[in-house]
Amino acid sequence: MARTSTVRRFLSGLLIVVLVLGFIGPVAAVALYRFVPPPLTFLMVQRVFEGQGFRRTWVPLEDISPTLVRAVIAAEDARFCRHRGFDVEAIEKALEYNARGKKVRGGSTISQQTAKNVFLWPRRDWVRKGLEAYFTVLIEVGWGKRRIMEVYLNSIEWGPGVYGAEAAARKNFGVSAKRLTPAQAARLAAIVPKPLSWQAAKPGPYVKRRSGAINRNARAVRREGLTDCVL
Repeated sequence: MARTSTVRRFLSGLLIVVLVLGFIGPVAAVALYRFVPPPLTFLMVQRVFEGQGFRRTWVPLEDISPTLVRAVIAAEDARFCRHRGFDVEAIEKALEYNARGKKVRGGSTISQQTAKNVFLWPRRDWVRKGLEAYFTVLIEVGWGKRRIMEVYLNSIEWGPGVYGAEAAARKNFGVSAKRLTPAQAARLAAIVPKPLSWQAAKPGPYVKRRSGAINRNARAVRREGLTDCVL
């Protein structure tokens, strides 16, 4: 009887430790990265082991051209400044599309992509999706939109071994992220979904069409004030 009681106390204590660490760990990480650039992500480490190398230069949001901010919002999340991490309308449209078609379309916001890229592993599974939602709430509350955009533009993959806007701008166009033109920014935004397959510097017909549409949409984003939470 005493032995059973001891085991129960041990399991209860272990459960409390797990719950506390599961809460404190993510909150502490989000609080730290509010001020400190996030280090290597799971994806970056994976790509290094795959032999793709590593190129990344962190720059503050002020040193990234507003044209790129508008382009990625136009391409990835037009309601970025209007939602609180989750775009229910986009998720519903994605579910309807996936129910009809063979290809899978995502409904992830920039906030969700940032949470996934910085804190979690690349492989899709339900555990990761649950943690992604948790971290999305944390960064929306703890960081705010400007910091989310800054971390996003400094962390996403933009080619084999290329991460962040500065490295992508220099590799593809030989300029700093601050000097990107609207057309260049649109090309970078166009390849975000498939950075290992599509090229910004030498785009194929599809990327050219896609970047043209993004460039037009980015002008609409500017007119309608859809970047007012960032710029």
